[in-house]
Amino acid sequence: MHGRRPSRSSVDDVSDGRSEVTSVDFHFDVMCPFAYQTSRWIREVRRETGLEVNWRFFSLEEVNRAEGKKHPWERAWSYGWSMMRIGAILRRRDMALLDAWYERAGRALNVEGRKPHDPEVARQLLGELGLDPGVVDEAVADPTTNDEVLAEHRRVVDAGGFGVPTMFFPDGQCLFGPVLVDPPSGAAAVRLWRAVTAWTEFPALYELQRPKNRADEQRIAQAFRPYLAARDWVSINRGKVVDFGGSEDG
Repeated sequence: MHGRRPSRSSVDDVSDGRSEVTSVDFHFDVMCPFAYQTSRWIREVRRETGLEVNWRFFSLEEVNRAEGKKHPWERAWSYGWSMMRIGAILRRRDMALLDAWYERAGRALNVEGRKPHDPEVARQLLGELGLDPGVVDEAVADPTTNDEVLAEHRRVVDAGGFGVPTMFFPDGQCLFGPVLVDPPSGAAAVRLWRAVTAWTEFPALYELQRPKNRADEQRIAQAFRPYLAARDWVSINRGKVVDFGGSEDG
């Protein structure tokens, strides 16, 4: 269901003595446009290599919550948090259902400019996947879905993480990123995967970043136009409002 395993000729072997990484835990929040772009890339890596992708949760609402405001699990409905509660119910049945839910909800928000965080839209999207729209109500009625999302959120925080995409590798290491716009496909996606997994060989390597100039910011804002039109929140990163290249509210 998740794609083919390539022939030896389609993906280069790892030849530097490192062990091949065959699985990864990918933490996401449906609300995050950068995580969505990276999820497109990791799905392409999976298609090319047979990588096992385990989808896990992280809450931007919680990590960026202003002092004195309710936690997302204290609200009847809470944007990305509630979408992940839906995902928790689906994952209990099959990881592939969460995979399909994240792809469909992410595409609705980031490509189609729809509002998957609206309960009625969420029901529509589940129906489009051939799933029971009543999963929305089932997830909200089940308090253990809060526990499930929170436990995975805390896993990232306890590791020193602050956002998504964050990936955990089988040896316990975690990396934030890669942060992508227009993610690569095919052999190029695999080359980037090799570069990313090479970081795990250097545990004292903490950061490598490309500065963004004005043209980069405008490119990002253009790519995120559907997301910016559909969101009902201000984007915040580590306490600062994010300005997507001069968008109307950050």
